[in-house]
Amino acid sequence: MDPVTIIVAALAAGAAKGVGDTASKAVADAYQSLKSLVAGKFSGKPKAGLILAEHEAAPADWEKPLATALREAGATDDEIVAAAEHLLNVADASPAGASRFHIDARGAAIGAIGDHNRQQNVFGAPVRDTPESTD
Repeated sequence: MDPVTIIVAALAAGAAKGVGDTASKAVADAYQSLKSLVAGKFSGKPKAGLILAEHEAAPADWEKPLATALREAGATDDEIVAAAEHLLNVADASPAGASRFHIDARGAAIGAIGDHNRQQNVFGAPVRDTPESTD
């Protein structure tokens, strides 16, 4: 995964889990740390700073502009990537027995749910709704 994708994903995870009363201190701290590092790279670039602020409120809407701003500002150094990876690890951690995912597979024709699954899809193969007759 390229550095920009890691940073954008981490900021989105932080925006989802790192703000508000329900955020763990570790997630909130990691999110604020990453956001501060990125904001430092955006110093003197008001448009990039605005994009970062808007991304926190609506990550899906501001993902592409943020990726562009990160590339243009050169905000992909090792320190920022390490902070992003740390945030992703902390945000992904969950208490024992708690589910990390909310999965709604209603209407799914195929899929693999859980960690470390493998799935092989063959496209263009004939679909058989009923067993063929052997008569």
